[in-house]
Amino acid sequence: MSSQTVTWPKLKRDLVGILRGVKPDEVGGIVDELLEAGFEAIEVPLNSPDPLKSIEIAARRAPKGVLIGAGTVLTVEDVNAVHDAGGSIVVSPNTEPDVIRQTVAKGMVSMPGVFSPTDALAAARAGATCLKFFPAGILGASGIKAMSAVLPKDLPIGAVGGVSEKNFAEYAKVGIRTFGLGSSLYSEGASAAEVRQRADAAVKVYDEVFGV
Repeated sequence: MSSQTVTWPKLKRDLVGILRGVKPDEVGGIVDELLEAGFEAIEVPLNSPDPLKSIEIAARRAPKGVLIGAGTVLTVEDVNAVHDAGGSIVVSPNTEPDVIRQTVAKGMVSMPGVFSPTDALAAARAGATCLKFFPAGILGASGIKAMSAVLPKDLPIGAVGGVSEKNFAEYAKVGIRTFGLGSSLYSEGASAAEVRQRADAAVKVYDEVFGV
């Protein structure tokens, strides 16, 4: 394990909004709607147009305690750039120990992608804040549950990829309450109003399933 740790914050809803493809001139209105709907964690993947600018805009609009940051973070240099843009969460599709360690060293939440016990235990040793099982739609709730038996009990687990409000209840049965919502929440070119409608639907079901 890393000697330094950053713990997952206490959020009302452990929902991460993924805005892949969002543009800087769109992000402000969309982030405002997500915050009003009840989201407290938002990521802009680094393969979006001018993502660091969007992260900077989003971070300025978000109140204290809300996680704003980047997805598809692959290198230590990316981590540093996200930090400099005001980010507080780093999400990756893979497990890269140097990326995890640098994220934690910068005081940011680290959410690396894992798909196997090997990935998951390597991420835990490097000091990950929360494991992102990805793509969760392939593993399914039962697959993630089976792997969680060998993981540290205090390490939060999230499901990303093929997840929406339609299967929150399925994951809840195996103790998972952290989700990253991508195309079910935002698709490239979607308006702020469309995102708000989808966000409201997700929050409504989340609250019903988890008794928020």
